[in-house]
Amino acid sequence: MIIRDPELNFEELWKTFRNRYPFFEVRGVDWSKQYEVFRPEVTQNTTEAELFDIICRMLDPLNDGHVKLSAKFDGERAKRKFTPEKTPRFWLEFTNVGEIDQLFKTTESTLVREGFESPATTEAWMLLYSRSKQFGYLRILELEGIGKGKLARALDKITKDFDELDGFIIDIRDCPGGDDSTAIAIINRFCDTERIAFHRKTKTGPDDADFGPLKTWYLKPEGDEQFTGPIVLLTCDSVFSGGECFALALKELPYVTLIGEHTNGIFSYELEKKLPNGWEYCLSYQKYFSADMICYEGTGVPVDIEVLNKRSDIESGTDPLITRALEELKSKVTDATGEK
Repeated sequence: MIIRDPELNFEELWKTFRNRYPFFEVRGVDWSKQYEVFRPEVTQNTTEAELFDIICRMLDPLNDGHVKLSAKFDGERAKRKFTPEKTPRFWLEFTNVGEIDQLFKTTESTLVREGFESPATTEAWMLLYSRSKQFGYLRILELEGIGKGKLARALDKITKDFDELDGFIIDIRDCPGGDDSTAIAIINRFCDTERIAFHRKTKTGPDDADFGPLKTWYLKPEGDEQFTGPIVLLTCDSVFSGGECFALALKELPYVTLIGEHTNGIFSYELEKKLPNGWEYCLSYQKYFSADMICYEGTGVPVDIEVLNKRSDIESGTDPLITRALEELKSKVTDATGEK
């Protein structure tokens, strides 16, 4: 049954965030103050459009891409949607899908000039793979929408090259996220020994200490072969959620270097809810920690070497993150072998 009472709907959304959202301090938002400011604006006479606007203004300071509101108004065919996420730098630089595609064509041409094959789709559609005589390259488009069997078969084929390679580039730039289990399944093919991937706990109540038990995920070698030589991970600030968990876990391997820019800083799965009036909304509700209990919510996983992609990279025809990654790998190989 649909209940359109604007005061009831406002109260329920505010209380759900109070009880389940763990990042008010991280996001610099006093949630009780938000109530004091916006609750008086809602009355029994508040219209749907007015209520939607009030809630959006209350949520806006959170700057969290996992906070979303979707509302269907009477007489309107399309839903109104809102998220308080501020546009990542990467998307300000590359303002549409066409420009992002052009950047990754620049990535491909840079790889080809360096002796790589063109990156090709594997049996797992979200993995693009290429190699040169010395190095491998794996681009991860996203981390969901693939069965375990197909993913394993694709990784099995890639790992057949491992004993011929001296270094590896893994590219998660612009990865929208996905499943933690998929991220760990891929990383396990690059893992030398069992290690902590990350920890997670879930917000359960209104007090700061109201969390469920801390749970820990582990990495462990899988498959017939693992690559444990020098690895470079390429990231940017439009890497979200499961992609960030991938970066968080991969950085635990001591032979991994992160190049690019920090990830976005939204790790949690989305808690999906519905208001009595039928509006749908979601929020972050889980707190992730690195193996040594650092939470990167709001700041993203940091890089070791900052290199930013710019629109001018398309014009120059060179991807500076690929060239910097290859420099890093060649340096590590030289240090290991003593050969120039």
